[in-house]
Amino acid sequence: MEAKCLTITYLTKGSYASLNGSDKEADNISSIKKIQMNDGKEYPYCSSQAVRRALREQLATLGFEMSEGVAGAQEKGAATTQCDPQLYIDDDLFGFMRADADTVKRTSPVRVSPLIALNSYYGDLDFGTNYMSAVRGGNPNIFETEIHSGFYRGTILVELDRVGVKSVGDKYELSLTASEKAVRVKALLDAIQNLWTVGRQSRFLTDMSPKLMCGALLKVKNPILLESVRLENSGVKPDMSLINSTREDFRDVIIDWVIGERKGFFEKDSNEAQPLGVAFTLMRDWVDRIYQG
Repeated sequence: MEAKCLTITYLTKGSYASLNGSDKEADNISSIKKIQMNDGKEYPYCSSQAVRRALREQLATLGFEMSEGVAGAQEKGAATTQCDPQLYIDDDLFGFMRADADTVKRTSPVRVSPLIALNSYYGDLDFGTNYMSAVRGGNPNIFETEIHSGFYRGTILVELDRVGVKSVGDKYELSLTASEKAVRVKALLDAIQNLWTVGRQSRFLTDMSPKLMCGALLKVKNPILLESVRLENSGVKPDMSLINSTREDFRDVIIDWVIGERKGFFEKDSNEAQPLGVAFTLMRDWVDRIYQG
């Protein structure tokens, strides 16, 4: 197989978001996860674990049976999945580890970065009151939740030569046909296109599906677009010059390439970008060509 990986870097936007909870800094404040960058500012992020969970949930919504969690066999052992990648798509794509007397593990062929904001956190808080205790004669419980508005960037890399295949020494069964591999990778693309984080959505409903994406089919395994998709200084449209220079730098290992955007979403549509739906359809065609061509 000439193609070793498919890597996708995407931008999305949360206008009023509280994507991923962090440890509480105070009893009545629900924090969001943040990282401090070199500029000294804090930038919210949605952890890679949360993104992987969101992808799993979307695969279930698409009709795939998920590998249900089970308790660890050892006392105080961590819960795990069924550890059956032949049967379950999530065990194949996202890996697992059962730490029993005879450890069984699979390294995930789907690598996921955190979804990191491109705009810093300005200290915004949502004020709320829980009146449930007042029914029993208590006082209303006042609380606050950190919220953020801005663009987020994430990357997903799929090791195409490892999907549906076990490595030497792996202690499980996994041998899929080419068509079965294609079905699973295309299902993952569907989940990415419809990405929706399941946490904190009751009060902070957020559409985290890609609004701009760059996909590359590569002869090597390298998330070449991870740091190369960003906004121009104006903050309202993508920096296409950096994307194009990345493409030129890696042209010897790029088999195919696509840029997709939600037309009308940014300040000005790019002539270099396909409509988002067309871009995902092209990537599905790549998958069919790789596994069944």
